[in-house]
Amino acid sequence: MQNRKTSLGRPTSRRGLRGCAAASIGLCGAYQVGLGTYFITLRPPVLAEDLRFFGVGHDTLGAALPRLEPWLHLVFTVLGGQMAAVGVLVIGASVRLGHRNASRSELALLAVAGVLSVGTMAAVNFALGSDFRWLLILPAGLWLLGLVLALGGPPGPAWAEHRHAR
Repeated sequence: MQNRKTSLGRPTSRRGLRGCAAASIGLCGAYQVGLGTYFITLRPPVLAEDLRFFGVGHDTLGAALPRLEPWLHLVFTVLGGQMAAVGVLVIGASVRLGHRNASRSELALLAVAGVLSVGTMAAVNFALGSDFRWLLILPAGLWLLGLVLALGGPPGPAWAEHRHAR
């Protein structure tokens, strides 16, 4: 197995990068499972930021749409189940990634899954001006880091040499 040197002069093997990529993607999967569980069990149907977006108070919304909160609870239960299911699949993909190099098509599918899950969540929360928008950008960055590491590391002279030497 060929080693390359990091910017600190320490050798980094492809296996080491693959392990870091798997850990990064696996953490994103665990995040998805945790977020899905939160949506199923703890998320209130209407958050304070939702009321700010609607421009009404909780009492006004409840009076206008008395069945909204029970309906939203069911919607968030389904959404949370989907989030958790995606998380389980992502954890499975990270386990596989930790044991062997991923093909370009596998990495492309992981990239699309990241954009559709944590990327969309972050983008929509920024569009809404959510109180949680800066926190929700972290999983998207972690997912991107995992993909970069799975490709062999960040671009740079050592990375280019490593990629051409294979």
